[in-house]
Amino acid sequence: METQPYYRALMRNMMLIVILVSFAPLLLISALNEYRFENSYREKVIAHLMEVVQKHQQGITMFLNDKLAYVVNLANSVSYDQIKDETYLNHKLAILQKSYGGVFVDLGVVDDQGLQVAYAGAFKLEKADYGKTEWFKKAIHQNYYISDVFLGLRRQPHFIITVKQKHDGKDWILRATVDFEVFNALVESVHIGQTGSAFIINKEGEFQTKPRLDPKLSLEFQQKFISIRDFQDASKMNKPIEPDDIGMGTIDGKPFGDRGISVGNVNYAGRDFIYLITPLKDKEWILVYQQEDADAFSDLNQTRNLSIIILVIGGVSITVMAFLLSRKMVAHIKKADQGKEMMNEQVIEAGKLASVGELASGIAHEINNPIAIMVEEAGWIGDLLDEEDLVQCQNLEEFRRALSQIKTQGSRCKEITHKLLSFARKTDPRVREVLINDIIEEIVSISGQQAKYNNVKIVTHLDPDIPQVGASPSEMQQVLLNLINNAIDAIGSGGGNIEITSRRNGQYVTIDVADTGQGIPQAMMNRIFDPFFTTKPVGKGTGLGLSICYGIIKKMGGDITINSSVGMGSTFHIHLPAPKSENQNQQ
Repeated sequence: METQPYYRALMRNMMLIVILVSFAPLLLISALNEYRFENSYREKVIAHLMEVVQKHQQGITMFLNDKLAYVVNLANSVSYDQIKDETYLNHKLAILQKSYGGVFVDLGVVDDQGLQVAYAGAFKLEKADYGKTEWFKKAIHQNYYISDVFLGLRRQPHFIITVKQKHDGKDWILRATVDFEVFNALVESVHIGQTGSAFIINKEGEFQTKPRLDPKLSLEFQQKFISIRDFQDASKMNKPIEPDDIGMGTIDGKPFGDRGISVGNVNYAGRDFIYLITPLKDKEWILVYQQEDADAFSDLNQTRNLSIIILVIGGVSITVMAFLLSRKMVAHIKKADQGKEMMNEQVIEAGKLASVGELASGIAHEINNPIAIMVEEAGWIGDLLDEEDLVQCQNLEEFRRALSQIKTQGSRCKEITHKLLSFARKTDPRVREVLINDIIEEIVSISGQQAKYNNVKIVTHLDPDIPQVGASPSEMQQVLLNLINNAIDAIGSGGGNIEITSRRNGQYVTIDVADTGQGIPQAMMNRIFDPFFTTKPVGKGTGLGLSICYGIIKKMGGDITINSSVGMGSTFHIHLPAPKSENQNQQ
């Protein structure tokens, strides 16, 4: 339990490293691409809007010049006496309205005092006096004049085009009124996106057309526009804008191009708007195009949102993969640590076994000496009995029987210590020709006492005709002893049988070790020879015995397999290749 925080911390650190290493270049590249793409895209959008506004400016200018040109031609082509004839003037107005689709509302002839001497149109403006109006004061001093939009005597928004002529040394003016709705529709005809629109203001910041968007936003623009022309506060908004104030275009104060267009931004009610301004009518009017920033750069915003979604999905995927990968790697590390710990325990156990083996070897040597003396003394006593005249001794036969038993059991003790010494010797991995039956009998004799203690009976069925095989005797002893010990553990304390069979099986010599134990579930059969895999309870097995047996048999060129059924027991089959000469004889 104490190791769990360590593995959790290890997994967390690995996740953080994987996420950081994966995210760092992703975020860096995304930020770089976003920066470069956004700058490039904004420049292209601004360039496109400037081109649209410039074309719209040209269209409005052509509209005004075309109407001015017709009024000029009309004034130059007729005499003062003709034009002040209202019948003739109505005829010319009808031609104008037919040619221009109602753009011209009315015509009027005004003398040098501002008195209208002739009128053609739908309003009752005959004999109207314009002497004190702003437009007349400007028009009487200019050959051509286009006024601002005003209400005038008709109380409707309109603007006029005038041409000054002379008659008998006195000035007179031909005045034409342009329909405001037609002109306003022309200005509003540019629509880009959902919020893009255009309107016109004069040098005083007064609207010359109706803005399609919120008028408050347009007022916000006015204040912004005045401020960028170096005015200090909104109270100076009525101060005229000098024509030179509108020069080279700028984008956020930086030169953009010599198109006479300026670009800027206005924030209104938390919404950002982009605006473009360009001069009209000899810089007396300002054409303004405005559009919500989110609308103008909607494709950019959609691309940014898509990039964010992809980045989030990628981040989630990276996090999930980092979690799964870290968990898998930590599981491997944990398993390796457990294997290392078990290996350490196995090494300790092996060291203990080596110590026990050395101790057993020493004890066996020590036991052999008194046993040899006992057997020798028993023989000497027998010789003495033969020399003495003990015919009349009633216990003579009993003495002889006891001496015989001493010799027999002494020889048995000597044989047991000999086998114990043989098994306790260091493992010799060298392969040589051996008789498998001899090794089986030797191991059975060693394991017999343990089997008897566990109420297990070991039965052997050894084929006396099997040939010698190439094997390491000490390693074969280890394999057989391991299989017998596993069989005893599988049978348990209830008792059972172990059958060991040696037989010829084609090109192999096969040893079968069968037990009547609990058996192995089918789901575990594929892992039975894996290192550290065991079916024994925790603390009773290391999971290395069968793995070592498998490696030893494979090294000898053989194979080891298993058949098992739950509740029926298990049978291990050791297949060792027979000598080639024996195989040829079999063929």
